Amino acid sequence: MGDLKRSLTSLMEAHSAIGVMRTRALDWVGVLFAAAALILVPWVVFLVHALPSDHRSAHWDVAWGGFDTALALLLAGVAVAAWRRSPWLEGAATAAATLLFVDAWFDILTASSRSELVTAIVEAAVVELPIAIFCLLLARSVERRLAAAATAAEDCA
Repeated sequence: MGDLKRSLTSLMEAHSAIGVMRTRALDWVGVLFAAAALILVPWVVFLVHALPSDHRSAHWDVAWGGFDTALALLLAGVAVAAWRRSPWLEGAATAAATLLFVDAWFDILTASSRSELVTAIVEAAVVELPIAIFCLLLARSVERRLAAAATAAEDCA
């Protein structure tokens, strides 16, 4: 019985050490991403002043077709993750929400006529933004359930 107790104790200590290492790694990830965000501020200011307001683009159709393909795949990923009750649902829903917000943003800003602008605004207000908000609420719900399950598992251990 003493060997089992020592094994369990050493396993718990190893698990605790891994938790400390993960915490330190997450601290570094936070620092790196904060630095990247700060570096982007002057870059954005530069782009706003340096880039022309009007630009013609080759492959416009491929760019939007590729974007919408990625969005469709993400929405399908949300569906599959939901059906399977997968922990990937949180990430898929968050990514889908992000692409939906970006889609609405660029549809509105790249509209070249009044009718395109009206269509983009209506589509954003009725389709893209409500689905994006739903995806964020879904991701938050999954995150809360995963956190509750983790807490329950720790309490049982």
